[in-house]
Amino acid sequence: MSLDPARDPLDVDALLDDPKTRIVVCCGSGGVGKTTTAAALGLRAAERGRTVVVLTIDPARRLAQSMGIDSLDNVPRRVKDVHGGGELHAMMLDMKRTFDEIVEAHADKERAGAILSNPFYQSLSAGFAGTQEYMAMEKLGQLRSRDEWDLIVVDTPPSRSALDFLDAPKRLGSFLDGKLIRLLMAPAKMGGRAGMKFLNVGMSMMTGALGKLLGGQLLRDVQTFVAAMDTMFGGFRKRADATYRLLQAPGTAFLVVASPERDALREAAYFVERLAADDMPLAGLVLNRVHGSGAAELSAERALAAAENLEASSAGENLEASGIVDQEGGNVGLGNSSESEAPGSPEASDSPETSGSSPSTEETDSGTGSGSGSDPGAGSGSASVEQLTAGLLRLHAERMRLLARERHTRDRFTALHPEVAVAEVAALPGDVHDLDGLRAIGDQLASTRP
Repeated sequence: MSLDPARDPLDVDALLDDPKTRIVVCCGSGGVGKTTTAAALGLRAAERGRTVVVLTIDPARRLAQSMGIDSLDNVPRRVKDVHGGGELHAMMLDMKRTFDEIVEAHADKERAGAILSNPFYQSLSAGFAGTQEYMAMEKLGQLRSRDEWDLIVVDTPPSRSALDFLDAPKRLGSFLDGKLIRLLMAPAKMGGRAGMKFLNVGMSMMTGALGKLLGGQLLRDVQTFVAAMDTMFGGFRKRADATYRLLQAPGTAFLVVASPERDALREAAYFVERLAADDMPLAGLVLNRVHGSGAAELSAERALAAAENLEASSAGENLEASGIVDQEGGNVGLGNSSESEAPGSPEASDSPETSGSSPSTEETDSGTGSGSGSDPGAGSGSASVEQLTAGLLRLHAERMRLLARERHTRDRFTALHPEVAVAEVAALPGDVHDLDGLRAIGDQLASTRP
């Protein structure tokens, strides 16, 4: 029987096989497995016959290792050992190189040289807030315009907030087209020094104030950069807007990636709502690193109760084995008697009562401490097995509690967003480092199909 449509699992293969799907964007907060998910999706699509390029922005370069490539740069490179009739290419975004390519494409050689050597430009292209996200969208637009691949899978930049991928490009575009930049462009448009004379006192006061705030050399670098970039500024926002519209197109599909943790799913919920508000096509949620158990029928409560029973039984046997409890005579053992003789004393050795009613202290010590006594040694071994079993039961109880927390967190998300299809990927014991590992994740993504 089919599930309720609002709770249907995500059909990943149908999404990847659809020729109308041209772009898949894996988005979400940092540290939830976006890079691995994007790589697994790209490999699965290629092995199902599509020509795919995976664009990753992950600085850890795990994708390169998992795909058997020594290094990823700003050029798509074909991945070897891909099965099936398709092709897989992979590339890592070089943020500065992408910015340089924009400058070289939209400025003449002399002006491009002045821009690329400008200290302010070098700082801006290397790490200005929002530059990475903007350049990711620029590169996406470039790849789409080349039309060499019928599917582009994008791994969005790692960030504290999943919304940065959508917001940062607009912020950078607004900065580059903003009032401050236009104000700094005024002297260049007015003709250098003549312009400064024309603007007279007002411009001098403004530049003086900015000079004190930013530093004279930085202000001169900014003005030189702005003068050289004059003809390019309008294009930044225009291209950002064009790529934004591309993300809204029917051929694009967003997959929100999250782990079954409260903060990650809260970010995922924000992203789902934002995508809906911006009319962007959401394909579903990939819930990554989900824990499971092969003995789920044994509840945490029952496991804890069994562990406590085993530990209590083990404790009783230890008391008997150590001579603290004498079940035959009902007497208090040597360990509890305040008048007992010291171990090894002549009184203890010569006392007929002690030697006849219970094991000697020396025998007990050798049986429990060194394990040389036959019968006590066997009892100690039995207790160790029970303690080990009790420890495993407690570990199982902790796992079941973790499963319950994850299920509760997931159910809260699906209750708030019942329209979002979900695919789950089980937690792995280690990082994915080869194509077989990516295939295994792809199989898990596709195993939850309706």
